[in-house]
Amino acid sequence: MINAHSEGHRTGRIGWLRATVLGANDGIISTASLIMGIAAAQSSTDTIITAGVAGLVAGAMSMAAGEYVSVSSQSDTEKADLLRESKELEEDRDYELKELTDIYIDRGLDSELAGEVAKQLMEKDALGAHARDELGISEALAARPVQAAFASAGAFTLGAAIPIIAVIISFGYGLIPIVAGVSLVSLGILGALAARAGGANVIVPTARLVFWGALAMALTTAIGSLFGTL
Repeated sequence: MINAHSEGHRTGRIGWLRATVLGANDGIISTASLIMGIAAAQSSTDTIITAGVAGLVAGAMSMAAGEYVSVSSQSDTEKADLLRESKELEEDRDYELKELTDIYIDRGLDSELAGEVAKQLMEKDALGAHARDELGISEALAARPVQAAFASAGAFTLGAAIPIIAVIISFGYGLIPIVAGVSLVSLGILGALAARAGGANVIVPTARLVFWGALAMALTTAIGSLFGTL
């Protein structure tokens, strides 16, 4: 009896995971920094909340647009490469077979086996074989602009909501330390979750997010304090 063996690879998560982590990270850091900078300038709580919400909406739309345009450019490049490869397969299939064979030889197969593997793969799906092994394009790593845009915007919105909620629950007392504390803890949790989802070590990503978040908040708070005294 043969036992089925399945492996849970995380490569397919790269697209949405990158966009989600980037969006949530930016949402927390940019909104918390904005709020703390305005609070340090002695602004009212209503003004701080208004600025935070405005930053949330603007940031979410910016992230969505940026991700969509960026990933669309990648998708356009992939489509152009596949179209060119399809044309080359139609015009000179023998050369394309040799090209694929050479790729497998470079990877360690002997010439006879490499030729047979290339032949069988091209008989089944010639364009798919060349896309994967010559161009490095696979279904798991294919560019998905809409998915990236929604993931990034949604994650930014959720991340940005955290420091805004922290302002509301602070009731104006100890606003800066509360926002900083809640935001840094949230960044730590985000880093740990992202690392677990990607199968990486938890400590380094967590420390990385917390460090850059703390630095951004410290700088904007200092600038807000400076302008608040002018």
